[in-house]
Amino acid sequence: MAQIPAPPPEPQDTLDSYVGLAPEEADRRARSQGWQTVRALPPGAIITMEYRTGRLNFEVKDGRVARTDCQPWLRARRSASSGARP
Repeated sequence: MAQIPAPPPEPQDTLDSYVGLAPEEADRRARSQGWQTVRALPPGAIITMEYRTGRLNFEVKDGRVARTDCQPWLRARRSASSGARP
């Protein structure tokens, strides 16, 4: 039986560093950091939240990234490792 491949590690950049950037610049920077799927979304967009390694969402308002978000489980893990609350 074939082994199931391990998913690639999540990028370890600071998600807040994308806030204020134009969506195109944020997309380029995120992909260069290793994010595989990058989505620019309007505020309040209804999105799928299934498990997907390497996906980063940008909330774009007035032509700039207003907020970033990755998988909820990853956000919780990052917050726990930094001592912050999710």
